[in-house]
Amino acid sequence: MHFVDETEIQVKGGDGGKGCVSLRREKFVPKGGPDGGDGGDGGDVIIEADENLGTLLDLASKAHHHAQDGKPGAGRKRGGADGSDIVIKVPVGTIVRDRDTGVVLKDMIEHGQSIVAARGGRGGRGNATFATSVNQTPMEAEPGRRGEERHLKLELKLIADVGVIGKPNAGKSTLLSRISAAHPKIASYPFTTLEPQLGIVEVGQYRRFTVADLPGLIEGAHKGKGLGDEFLRHVERTRIVVHMVDAAPVDRSDPVESYHAIREELRLYSPLLAEKPEIVVANKMDLHGAEHGLRRLREALDVEVLPISAITGKGLKALIISIVKTLDGLDEEPQEEKPHPEL
Repeated sequence: MHFVDETEIQVKGGDGGKGCVSLRREKFVPKGGPDGGDGGDGGDVIIEADENLGTLLDLASKAHHHAQDGKPGAGRKRGGADGSDIVIKVPVGTIVRDRDTGVVLKDMIEHGQSIVAARGGRGGRGNATFATSVNQTPMEAEPGRRGEERHLKLELKLIADVGVIGKPNAGKSTLLSRISAAHPKIASYPFTTLEPQLGIVEVGQYRRFTVADLPGLIEGAHKGKGLGDEFLRHVERTRIVVHMVDAAPVDRSDPVESYHAIREELRLYSPLLAEKPEIVVANKMDLHGAEHGLRRLREALDVEVLPISAITGKGLKALIISIVKTLDGLDEEPQEEKPHPEL
């Protein structure tokens, strides 16, 4: 399934049905009273979050969504039927934004959350409504009101407990394949991961967490270079970051410089993103020269650096324990009310 995380759609509520002009016909009454019914209301366009979806692909291929119009009123004060609503399902993590104003209408962060994106128009009143003591046989009725119409921009930000970041070829996809049941594409060239991959890590019988393997970042990613700008938004949703550094790069680049380059991209893209809890991992410890890279990282960084080999599995148990402890620590912290950065 192709991953699509941005698309635009047009939504329109149904138009209200028109009111009816009708006069009651009774035996021996040449001109009965008004009995025109009201028109039905137009249907709404509703957007709803669905945890079973993981992409906006279906919506990318269907740009227009129109709820059903209300039916017109009829004689004998019969009201027209209301138009049916339509429900558009989107993945959890979708931001619904008015394309023209840029205003965020809803941040769909939980399964079942919904928003009325375009309301249907009210049905018009029939002539029975207009009868008064002065005008007992009105011959007027209202047309139905038009439904709301909007152009929406939908932006999906994956929601995961852990976001795995690092330069291309740092070993992120291999790690995900070893600790979860996910099967990301793995190869020895840059940008193997062209779209985010999600995996679920089972820890014992009752504990699990989700991991997002995100495309490799390069310098200038916050400006749109490489693939990083497209996927930095997904890191914002993760609770913690696992920063993978290649401890034995084939190009003999300095692991410390690689670490700081990625940290700078996070900071330039979003200072809030750069403040997320981070676990630093030195990968490829099975290769010659990795011990030197690990030593450089530990000397230069004022944080713990976990040595692992995603290929052989060395150190992965210690990494999972560290991830669980970090997540548990966040769960114990009192949650402060903070304004959403999109608003």
